Amino acid sequence: MIFMAKEQFSILFVCLGNICRSPLAEGVFSHLVKERGVEQRFKIDSCGTGAWHVGQPPHVETCRVARENGISVEHLKARQVCAEDFKNFDLIVAMDRSNLSDLKRLRGSEKANIICLREYDFEGGDINVPDPYYGGRDGFEEMYRIIRRCSEQLLEELFQQI
Repeated sequence: MIFMAKEQFSILFVCLGNICRSPLAEGVFSHLVKERGVEQRFKIDSCGTGAWHVGQPPHVETCRVARENGISVEHLKARQVCAEDFKNFDLIVAMDRSNLSDLKRLRGSEKANIICLREYDFEGGDINVPDPYYGGRDGFEEMYRIIRRCSEQLLEELFQQI
């Protein structure tokens, strides 16, 4: 995959409702590129495949785990994926198999690059980032750890392509 040859690389993180996993992934990835001083090289966004939470901020536990790790996501608002996203983003990153399947169905004839975030998990395991919505505090902590290590690995791969 040759991504970073562009002046600005666009990446979209997608989960089901856009209040837990994908806004945290957007926040973590934004934080990582800011740490490297390359935020101008990236357009980063998130959305959900469903419309249940459109306009709502991230889940209170998502905000808490982000804040405890020096990341701000409180300003984000949930939105639903739209047809334009498949044209406007270089890479669309699904949080689980179900999201991946929905995105591939929704993209139609567009050639958008769609992957699962855990393809970049050096610890291996399940391809799904577990949805912590009903899992309590521990579920949100685990979600953060998975998203952080996968985002770090994804960013490294993108920079190796420069």
